[in-house]
Amino acid sequence: MQTNLIESYKNTADGLEAESILRACVHCGFCTATCPTYQLLGNELDSPRGRIYLIKEMLEGAAVTGKTMLHLDRCLTCRSCETTCPSGVQYGRLVDIGRAIAEQKTQRSLAQTVQRGLLRAVLPRTAVFNALLALGRLLRPLLPGGLAKKIPVAQHTKARPSARHARSMLVLEGCVQPGLAPATNVAAARVLDRLGITLFSAKQAGCCGAVSYHLNAHADGLDYMRRNIDAWWPYVEQGTEAVVMTASGCGAMVKEYGHLLRNDPAYAVKAARISGLTRDLGEILAAEKDGLSRVLAPASRGKVAFHAPCTLQHGQKITGVIEALLTQTGYELTQVADKHLCCGSAGTYSILQKDLSQRLLNNKLEALQNGKPAQIASANIGCQTHLQSGTDLPVRHWIELLDDALAG
Repeated sequence: MQTNLIESYKNTADGLEAESILRACVHCGFCTATCPTYQLLGNELDSPRGRIYLIKEMLEGAAVTGKTMLHLDRCLTCRSCETTCPSGVQYGRLVDIGRAIAEQKTQRSLAQTVQRGLLRAVLPRTAVFNALLALGRLLRPLLPGGLAKKIPVAQHTKARPSARHARSMLVLEGCVQPGLAPATNVAAARVLDRLGITLFSAKQAGCCGAVSYHLNAHADGLDYMRRNIDAWWPYVEQGTEAVVMTASGCGAMVKEYGHLLRNDPAYAVKAARISGLTRDLGEILAAEKDGLSRVLAPASRGKVAFHAPCTLQHGQKITGVIEALLTQTGYELTQVADKHLCCGSAGTYSILQKDLSQRLLNNKLEALQNGKPAQIASANIGCQTHLQSGTDLPVRHWIELLDDALAG
């Protein structure tokens, strides 16, 4: 695709990257076949190809309107189009750049501004989020059924292992996962403990930066990234094996630290090192599959529908790994139609684009429940909570299922 960026963008880091991505696009339209919003709305401007043209026109000096922002906002950033694209267009990076520029060039309504500001003020701050979550759980019996289902009940957790092994790995606790699903990292620690690996966290580390970054507050998001790097760096220098991600959304973001901070002289080298050490939990256990086989007793453990989050299969390009681990553990995986499509969670999307999110959720749950599983497993806290709001089947992180098998 030919480009002619205006001077104000031509020689900037974002402009140079955007131009490179735009030129890789050949306008073939393959992306429209796997774009969830295009499938729902049938509007070219709600497809990756249409949004690419909106961003191109903006960088070439066209006026940025509320319509431009609307179509960019409707994008899930699921990156399914990247998996489909034969030209390797890095659409996720392009849409982040485009949205940030559009945010500067347009004026949101007061309601939108307040809503987005509250999300940035609450979600990344674990103490604030947990306090509000506790209040919501207290009031849950008094709320209407639909609203009450969106407030997850408190999880019961098992004992965390206290043993210390020669091998050790860091884990990101995250911002909302400790309150919504504390059993996830406990289960991860228990499973790795059986394999002779100690899993520990750095108290100063928190939100991965995705919430702010994907809400177009890039400077705020980068500050969260720097804070995590500072918290992890002493352990990296001491030789920790990996930085483990139990939420695929966080994993997709932390693996981008090296790229996003490449122009920061104080953090570029460290960020690249952190990204290089970052592994999804599934990648860790796949590398330890022989050890897992030694501690697992063969058994039939029931039917499970696995939902692969977009940040896992499209963002990190990890496919089939967790499914293989669940099968190895004795679970029977059901067939799930259109497994490449987003569930509608997509970070804050389920809050900011409720109608589209709900339609995607209904479609996803129909596909997941069609094989009559006993439970649903996922790999990301956002997907897990979103799916649970629409079904009575238990929706759990897949590592809990492995922990159950090992405990048994």
